[in-house]
Amino acid sequence: MTQAVQTPTGAGKATIGEQPGVRPAEGYAGDVLPELAHAWMTNGEAVLVDVRSDAEREWVGYVPGALGLAWKQWPGMALNPGFDAGMRAGVPPGKKAVLLCRSGVRSIAAARRATELGIEAYNILEGFEGDADAEGHRGRKGGWRLRGLPWKQN
Repeated sequence: MTQAVQTPTGAGKATIGEQPGVRPAEGYAGDVLPELAHAWMTNGEAVLVDVRSDAEREWVGYVPGALGLAWKQWPGMALNPGFDAGMRAGVPPGKKAVLLCRSGVRSIAAARRATELGIEAYNILEGFEGDADAEGHRGRKGGWRLRGLPWKQN
C-alpha cells in the first residue's frame, strides 16, 4: 500500500513505499522526516547518529541520546577514518540507524556507507538546522530544532 505525504518543502506530494512515512531512496533504506526519526529513537527501534562535526554539535546544538559520530571533520572536512568502526559499535544488530546532519545532505552519504556496512540506515530529511532561507539563514525552514524536537546547546 502506498501513501501520499507532504514533501519537506511543501512543494507537492511524494509517494512513499510500504513503510509509512519512509520515502524511497537509492543506496540506503530511505528518507524520513525528523518526527518519525524521533519516534523510532524514542521507542528503541533506531539509534540516531548525528554525523555533523564535533564542532557543530558542540556549538550549534545536539540531540540528547544521539550517537555523535562525524562523517567528515572540520577543518578541511576530511572523511572520518573511524566512521565504520563507530557505526558497527554504536548500532546494535537488528536496530535501524537514522542519520542526522545540518541540512540532510551529508547524512545521505553516511546512510549509503552504513548500508554498505550491512546496517538498515535512513537519512533524516531537513537535518538539524533545515535549509537556508532567502537571507541565507538556517533554522527557519524545517529541521529538527524548528520542529520542536528535543535538543540542547552548550
